[in-house]
Amino acid sequence: HNRPRMTATVIATPRLRLIPATEAHLRASLEGRDQLAAAVGCAVPASWPPEHFDAAAVQYTLDWLKRYPRDAQWGFYYVELPSDGGGPGTLVGAGGFKGAPDADGIVEIGYSVLPESQRKGYALEAVNGWVQFAFSQPKVRMICAHTLATALPSIGVLKKAGFRQTGSGHDPGAPAGSEVVRFELMKK
Repeated sequence: HNRPRMTATVIATPRLRLIPATEAHLRASLEGRDQLAAAVGCAVPASWPPEHFDAAAVQYTLDWLKRYPRDAQWGFYYVELPSDGGGPGTLVGAGGFKGAPDADGIVEIGYSVLPESQRKGYALEAVNGWVQFAFSQPKVRMICAHTLATALPSIGVLKKAGFRQTGSGHDPGAPAGSEVVRFELMKK
């Protein structure tokens, strides 16, 4: 028995569009850049995918979306920089939520920007878009993020977005022996 699918909404920020991934987008991503470009309707740079969004991560996200179709808004998003001329934009990164808020009202975010699109404020703008969306939902009271202690640009993004470091974190995908730190942002 198929549960109805929740269609997640694109989140617009001042310069970006955060496009919720569908099963079709994720399947196309596994096939290749051209297929992803056709599915999402954006240019996909040769440097795609961004760090931490390899085929295993895409497959995990696809499996999650199949299990929780009504929670699509709490899943993965493609980060698009729209074109000035009104044509197709370009994907500059990816990220979003690692599932729906838990029983305590906590949701986790993650993100990654392509190397040539870093240091332009896109990660911060995307994080702020996800934060605004999450805190607009009544059940969310806190957002957390886990990053490597050595990932200074990522830590900088979280601090600029108002997160504070709360101690050790956990990331099953982190390289063995790496220190992971946890950041949290409480709803005001």
